[in-house]
Amino acid sequence: MSRHSKWSKVKQFKGAIDAKRSASFTKLAHEITVAVREKGSDPGFNVRLRFAIERAKKGLMPKENIERAIKRGTGENVGDAQIEQPTYEAYGPGGSALVIECMTDNRNRSVADVKTILTKNGGTFASSGAVTHLFSRTGVVRAKGEVNDEIELSLIESGAIDITKEDEEVVIKTSPQDLMSIATTAEQKGLAIESAQFEWVPNTLIDVDEETGLKIEALIEALEENDDVNQVYSNVS
Repeated sequence: MSRHSKWSKVKQFKGAIDAKRSASFTKLAHEITVAVREKGSDPGFNVRLRFAIERAKKGLMPKENIERAIKRGTGENVGDAQIEQPTYEAYGPGGSALVIECMTDNRNRSVADVKTILTKNGGTFASSGAVTHLFSRTGVVRAKGEVNDEIELSLIESGAIDITKEDEEVVIKTSPQDLMSIATTAEQKGLAIESAQFEWVPNTLIDVDEETGLKIEALIEALEENDDVNQVYSNVS
């Protein structure tokens, strides 16, 4: 009996891992497809695509999945639904503000899923513009490595607005139009790029108590587990 119980737990654990991996592959594929659609299928000229492919490889995404996502972006796979990028605004527990970015091949499904997750976790949908005015759309490059004075000067000359060290990452903020220029400069200076993307950076952070913080964390985790949700941003410190 105990052997059967142990096997059941193993199967459940493996199933959970497989489900998360599948969701991760879906998100990685969407990112590759959108990158191709915006800047073309050559990673040599498309920095965003190159980083997306590198993340996919690190995530052990099969080569054929990567190639399929690229073809979807070029339109070679006739019949594939287009990937849309809706952004939803919401309020979370404690009056927190959330910006939820999605990549989806079915907008109706994504909005229904997001609404359900919000309702189950103490959140509510907000009208367009009610939340985004609390944030600034910012280009953010995250990288590993050390930044000396010479590298910092090069980044500033390329358009860096702010350069900070967070945990083990160098975080470089810039205007949206300078994002790829900053990423290229950082890479040329020997930094290992982890990501280069647009983010919603809160203009002001709010403090919440521990209980509320745990509720917000649970809400964000539930959103991020959804295949269609790409990024979730909050104004909670």
